[in-house]
Amino acid sequence: MSDAFAPPPAPGGDTSAEQRQWAMFAHLSAIVGGLLTSIVGGWGTFAGPLIIWLVKKDTMPFVDDQAKEALNFNITIAIIALIMTIITMVTFGIGIIFTGPILVIVGIAWLVLTIIAAMKANEGQSYRYPFALRLIK
Repeated sequence: MSDAFAPPPAPGGDTSAEQRQWAMFAHLSAIVGGLLTSIVGGWGTFAGPLIIWLVKKDTMPFVDDQAKEALNFNITIAIIALIMTIITMVTFGIGIIFTGPILVIVGIAWLVLTIIAAMKANEGQSYRYPFALRLIK
């Protein structure tokens, strides 16, 4: 496993129940944001992790780490969805044969990985998504 995917040690030893809870909320807020904005394409998936990261980054190191991870993953998923949409539009809809199944697979993976990340964060474990652009450091 490369260092890019290795979770960092828990900041400052044990994480408090409050930090674990906020870290879990950072991951789950992406699902809530996706559900609330599904009529406009689900672009709200990174709003929740962004807000939690901005509010808690200076006071809770574990939340800082996990909210950034959730934010990076959801930005990556949004980029994938945008690329698939562009491919579909450029091919006048014929590309949906290719992009449709990919979007279904990516959507299922997004949901499953987000739930796993939330569970790990609630246990106080740093979680690294298997594929995510590390745009926010």
